[in-house]
Amino acid sequence: MLKGKNAVITGARRGIGRATVKCFAKYGANVWACARKPDQAFEQDMAALMQEYGVWIKPVYFDLADTGEMAVSVKRILSEKLPVDVLVNNAGIPHGGTMFTTSIAKLQEIFEVNFFAQVALMQYFGKYMLRKKGGSIINMASVGGLEHEPGYLAYGSSKAALIWATRSCAKEMAPHGVRVNAVAPGLISTEMGAYRSPAELEKVLNRTPAGRMGTPSEIAEVIAFLASDRASYVTGEILRADGGRL
Repeated sequence: MLKGKNAVITGARRGIGRATVKCFAKYGANVWACARKPDQAFEQDMAALMQEYGVWIKPVYFDLADTGEMAVSVKRILSEKLPVDVLVNNAGIPHGGTMFTTSIAKLQEIFEVNFFAQVALMQYFGKYMLRKKGGSIINMASVGGLEHEPGYLAYGSSKAALIWATRSCAKEMAPHGVRVNAVAPGLISTEMGAYRSPAELEKVLNRTPAGRMGTPSEIAEVIAFLASDRASYVTGEILRADGGRL
């Protein structure tokens, strides 16, 4: 489904990001696997996937909160003169807090990673995709950006902003052959989802007809579809993958 495509995937160390790297490799894509800090275990993991699926996977390190570091890494990727066909904006950070318990500094911190960095990467790689007149960008949104629940001011707002940006950028870039979509997962079994209390988890599961958490690999399959030519007429879509959450 993705044979011969080259993809940049952020947040590749664990969870949905790691599952997406594996899924893309399974379908024949080469990957720049982006993580925040160098790690031998991560490099060994990527090397094992590379050997298993017969593609190349190159670890790239930068902190989404460090715009200078991110710019240098992007330039390094583009300097390889290989086509960048897909950007998966997966990396993000969670935060729970009401309006009165969330400081402006914390709000800025969450937006820096969950929104501003995502937009910056869309700008960097989007310009390249516009020049080559083709590409697919998939942003990691959340049902938290579509629903309006108390206690998630920073996280929900950052994801809502990313959803708006996804739709706006999709309209701008569609005439040039570049598609921009987002996936909005529900409750997924990852470390990031573990910050909810047991009572909150039970409340969400009671609203989920599927009756369970989703898995990272299930979300990765949705991302792979949006990245592929099978979704060639899909752009500006916020695809919910939430087990039918009500």
